[in-house]
Amino acid sequence: MDLKLPIVLFDELSESVIRSTAMLDLASGEIRGVEYDNYDKDALGLPAEHESYEFTSGMLSSGEREVEFRVEVDVLNGTYSLTPSELLELKGRAAKLFSAPPGQAGPDVPAKVIKRR
Repeated sequence: MDLKLPIVLFDELSESVIRSTAMLDLASGEIRGVEYDNYDKDALGLPAEHESYEFTSGMLSSGEREVEFRVEVDVLNGTYSLTPSELLELKGRAAKLFSAPPGQAGPDVPAKVIKRR
């Protein structure tokens, strides 16, 4: 099954947040096609290379519903991905959240999952 979903990435620095969009491959956890908003990666380098870099999170959304998750950054290869355990957890949370009727988050899932540090 080839299932890729659009996501938003947030590279958190101590004084700012760099936002980008990308595609998440739900089979492998790989994140491809990262396009930064108002950030020149060629001139400034990967956000995770900055001294003030703290962490990266991602957000998968459907309408007003959204699920946030932890993203791993490989600075040497310049790639973003999810660990196998994070990917498995994301699939479960997203399935519960997005299958709930409109106006409800589902029995065990909050309307917005708070990002973890």
